[in-house]
Amino acid sequence: MSNMDNFKKWFFAGSVKEKKVEPSQSHWFKVMCLTGLDYFSTIGFQPGIAFVAAGILSPFATLVLVLVTLFGAVPVYMRVAKESSHGQGSVAMLERLLPGWQGKALVLVLLGFAATDFVITMTLCAADATTHLIENPFIHNNQYLPFMQSKIGVTLVLLFFLGALFLNGFSEAIGVAVALVTSYLLLNTILLVPCISQLLEHPELIQNWWQKLGQVYHSPLNILGLSLVVFPQLALGLSGFETGVAVMPLVKGKVDDDLAQPKGRIKNTGKLLIVSASIMTVLLVCSAFVTTVLIPAELFQPGGAANGRALAYLAHKYMGDIFGSIYDFSTILMLWFAGASALAALLSLIPRYLPRYGMAPDWASAVRPLVVVFTFINVVVTVIFKADVDAQAGAFATGLLVLFTSAAFAVMLCTWRESMFKRIYFTFVFFVFIYTSVLNMIERPEGLHISMFFIGLILFTSLVSRMIRSTELRVTTVEFDPEAMKLIDEVTHELWGDILVLSNRPDQSTSEHERKQQYKKKEVQARRNHSIQSNEGNFIFLEVELGDASDFVEDRLMVHGERVGNFRILRCTSPAIPNAVAAILLKMRDQTGKVPKVFMGWTEGHPLGYVFKYIFFGEGETAPITREILRSAVPDPEVRPEVHVS
Repeated sequence: MSNMDNFKKWFFAGSVKEKKVEPSQSHWFKVMCLTGLDYFSTIGFQPGIAFVAAGILSPFATLVLVLVTLFGAVPVYMRVAKESSHGQGSVAMLERLLPGWQGKALVLVLLGFAATDFVITMTLCAADATTHLIENPFIHNNQYLPFMQSKIGVTLVLLFFLGALFLNGFSEAIGVAVALVTSYLLLNTILLVPCISQLLEHPELIQNWWQKLGQVYHSPLNILGLSLVVFPQLALGLSGFETGVAVMPLVKGKVDDDLAQPKGRIKNTGKLLIVSASIMTVLLVCSAFVTTVLIPAELFQPGGAANGRALAYLAHKYMGDIFGSIYDFSTILMLWFAGASALAALLSLIPRYLPRYGMAPDWASAVRPLVVVFTFINVVVTVIFKADVDAQAGAFATGLLVLFTSAAFAVMLCTWRESMFKRIYFTFVFFVFIYTSVLNMIERPEGLHISMFFIGLILFTSLVSRMIRSTELRVTTVEFDPEAMKLIDEVTHELWGDILVLSNRPDQSTSEHERKQQYKKKEVQARRNHSIQSNEGNFIFLEVELGDASDFVEDRLMVHGERVGNFRILRCTSPAIPNAVAAILLKMRDQTGKVPKVFMGWTEGHPLGYVFKYIFFGEGETAPITREILRSAVPDPEVRPEVHVS
């Protein structure tokens, strides 16, 4: 094997299709730490972004965000956990609730927003990690480390290291997550003590802040109203809930849990969501308050000492450079691993849907090609935004809020018929997230632009891929029921040597007598068109009823046998008729050792129109497409089922 062959084998290895092993499970607290890499890491940049967005209103806007988290996000995702206990998440819920192309179209759009969320998570976290690194007093303007002064350069290096880690093979280690998250939360708790002590020792700082509020906003109603307006820009503090339900398979439940509906796992996931939200509530409110009151406003601006690192600034100021550096190092690790968590989620999400829809090349199921693609995208996004944390906040919030809105919509549909209270409650939550999403897009449209790019890219790639892959044999397994097996055995062993299959459009609207006449007429016509003498034996009819044409891959095709008088019929339902016919013929060949012949008729109409009809609606010019599928699947014409057309 050549070096190039070895490289290809290595590069395209690791398909998600190969990952059938059930992951090991851990206590919910440990899994909370794993999700906390994404969720809790936002503390590193949230206070600074909150002040840039809301100014001295930051604590009130943060309080609104906390209320939305506790009474909106938590109930929504607890229901998502109940409905998707195996980690499918809210996107899979919508796919189930909205079958057909409407569900898949919505999924494709949501994947665009999800890609925005996860990509910006990686680039924003890397940029903020860079800020903590280069602003550290031991590194800042250090003449021996000139290469550390380029924010874009250092950010790109961190992203390249992230990509290299996944190329080499990366598996999230819960043990590392527990160590990082617990130490980070502990450091933040320690930091808040001297900050709050400063406020208690100098109450005039709070008084000055309160006076400014009164001078600028005049009344509590103005404060409340403006807090409601600006809080969507703080939505980064909601990051991590989708990840929380995605990792549900890792949560240990009860020993006697039902696999279909593991109540123990669902309950423990609920604990995970509530506890993590409660911890985040305290940290967000406290950090927003102390940073707003203790840090001068000008330091939050671009180039300021607190820009992108408000809490780190306080750590150095009140705890010294040694503790501050430890805090910087912990924050950098949290942010970097948050990017790793986002990339892992993206690498799990894309192959779960696009290849299954036929809307991505088969290599998109492998990890390493996707890592290369997303690393390149990360580089482009970082350069465009100049590794600026504040500039990326809107884009991050856009992807995040749309995912929350979709989850709230899915939960609203699930609970619509359960009770009036649930219907009203989750409808209200749904409209709250719509409001936050729309307002964020209006205020900071760059996130929508990036999302539109991803959506356009996904839709274009999907269209091209589905066309290219349209002639794949995409039926995994074909099974015959006992009656079907009996009919095939009859035509194989008892009546004649060849297996003659006559494709027929199913018609259930007529009586049995009328069906007999139709089958007789169809057989007589086929014999005449193909010059088949009556003594050559009888046909076996094959009828494929069209199912959900939006599906691409069919794991199991069940074929049922039926007799109508003396006529033998095989019947099945499939999302793509030519694929079903080809798969059944190959199964017949493998099972009987004989090469079957199928007889079809030409379809009246423009061939190009039928091509698009087949790609999106599963039927069209059946005969040539069936033949092409068989040709692609079986290169040797000697053992390839024959397709005859008249």
